[in-house]
Amino acid sequence: MNEVEAVKTKEEIGAVEALLRQYHGQIYANIWRIGVNLSLRISDLLLITYADLDTKNRLFTLIEGKTGTKRQIRLNSKVLAIVEKQKKAHPEDVYLFQVHSNRTSGSIKPISRVSVSRAFKDAGERLGLNINTHSMRKSRGWAMFSDGVPIEKISKMLNHSAPAVTMRYLGITQQEVLDTYDEYEL
Repeated sequence: MNEVEAVKTKEEIGAVEALLRQYHGQIYANIWRIGVNLSLRISDLLLITYADLDTKNRLFTLIEGKTGTKRQIRLNSKVLAIVEKQKKAHPEDVYLFQVHSNRTSGSIKPISRVSVSRAFKDAGERLGLNINTHSMRKSRGWAMFSDGVPIEKISKMLNHSAPAVTMRYLGITQQEVLDTYDEYEL
């Protein structure tokens, strides 16, 4: 099985978003952008309801599905803008990413993980990248790492058990560590 990639530049993150918008619709582009900004697992991201979001205080509190831990996440300006546009477009929605297909026959449910996965895979193939729904988390972690954010802070943000887990998660290899001895001769 191939390892899923992080999208490693802001330009590529924007390119994925543009392709999702073009070929799959605005909702998938919004899922990507919010996912990159909040770095949630797709299972937690798709279950966000408007009632969960405290836009006044810019906070989102959740119990992570995988770990069962309670987390509080800051809603930045990009996330708030998308939330506002989504709510304005669909004021009766319960879920932030709700299905609007005639096939749902009136039931209220979030967009499926499978649907999002297909859209992301397609966008990645168009860019020559091996991405899926987990690439959102990895991309945010990689962007922070590239900007010099300490690995301990990234680990805490991703709710990993230890910085070593985060290093492995981001794909920081022993060779990259060894290369720093040549790159930083003092």
